[in-house]
Amino acid sequence: MSPRPTERFAPLDVLSIILGGGKGTRLYPLTRNRAKPAVPFGGKYRLVDIPLSNCINAGLRQIYVLTQFNSSSLHNHISQTFRFDSFSRGFVQILAAEQTFERSDWYQGTADAVRQNLVHLHDHSPTCYLILSGDQLYHMRMEELIRHHVDTGADITVAASPVERSRAGSLGILGCDEQGRVHSFVEKPGKGVNIDHLRLPSPLARRHGISGRRFPASMGIYVFSPEVLERALENSMNDFGKEVLPACLERWSVQAFLFCDFWEDIGTIRGFYEANLDLAAEEPDFTLYHDRRPIYSRRRDLPPSRVHAARFSHALVSDGCIIREAEIRRSLVGIRSVVGPGTEMDGVICMGADYHETAEQRAQNDARGIPDMGIGEGCVIRRAIIDKNARIGRDCRIGCRDEYSDRLDTEDYAVRSGIIVIPKNGVLPPGTVI
Repeated sequence: MSPRPTERFAPLDVLSIILGGGKGTRLYPLTRNRAKPAVPFGGKYRLVDIPLSNCINAGLRQIYVLTQFNSSSLHNHISQTFRFDSFSRGFVQILAAEQTFERSDWYQGTADAVRQNLVHLHDHSPTCYLILSGDQLYHMRMEELIRHHVDTGADITVAASPVERSRAGSLGILGCDEQGRVHSFVEKPGKGVNIDHLRLPSPLARRHGISGRRFPASMGIYVFSPEVLERALENSMNDFGKEVLPACLERWSVQAFLFCDFWEDIGTIRGFYEANLDLAAEEPDFTLYHDRRPIYSRRRDLPPSRVHAARFSHALVSDGCIIREAEIRRSLVGIRSVVGPGTEMDGVICMGADYHETAEQRAQNDARGIPDMGIGEGCVIRRAIIDKNARIGRDCRIGCRDEYSDRLDTEDYAVRSGIIVIPKNGVLPPGTVI
């Protein structure tokens, strides 16, 4: 069973497991060529950098990332970024889905992914497992989550974010008693279902300073005692939230850890778009400016951005950019972005490029009638996501209409929630109007 409350975990006692996600269909076409946790975020990061940084900042440096779908980009990013020195015993290691003599199928869900890798996890003999999603946005002191798990003597601890009833319908909602012990769970109850019995008890809400947000939503972040995790997976259940957690409530002590700061599950194009643009607000919900709890990412040693007579309003500009006489409002400009003179951007996420083109490459582009990488001169772009290495020719008009039909997919662009997405390596000839 779980340790007594007087015991403590050293960081090396905890084995962290980050779930690399499935196909990420709701983020398509950003997931056309990459796993969801590998999607660029905030101009210079990847989504997977968030949970990895939360672990590292808490001193948890034994981390596995479980991957399966479109995982090449994610593998490259992790191998090039998260390297610990040989004296720390720390690691960030990929565990990709694999065929064995016992199994030949892919991961069938979050729980099945962990089940198939228990043989590798056993070797570390951890005191507890920390299981995280690879595509959420939050700053959490993971050491406080672990400490709560120990102090309550729980077998399983679930991180929960209190939400309004309007948001509760699309999330998994926990029912807790006054001590925070979880006694029930309802997955995505919808708007018409009565879930008043799942409201946080008033004493528990008062202790955490919670007023309006009274429904504790599971964040998909779990702490398991090792023997409990193994026994909980001795079945054919494939998903932690829908199947494993409800089945555990009658067998073991399940405790809620209430997390009252900002949390967002980046599951849709709209959610991704709004979370990115909010980073450029005067008071963003999620800040990148924690000196003691930074977000780590790949070190690129890029030069400073070069700006010529441009105007900015509520914008973030990453390293290595070249911007000439442009007007950029409420937008993110990713690494190595090139923006031509006379271009206007409003509500745009530009993810940038993987390399700077040379003068010779630009001459070859011109000879072949291909726009240079980046955004050409004289463009007007609104309410759009421009993925990496895209080529937008001069005088293009993107997002200038009032309404767009969703699911309007072409080879060159897609529309989701009225947001135009130019895919990675996309090419729009000069004068294109979308």
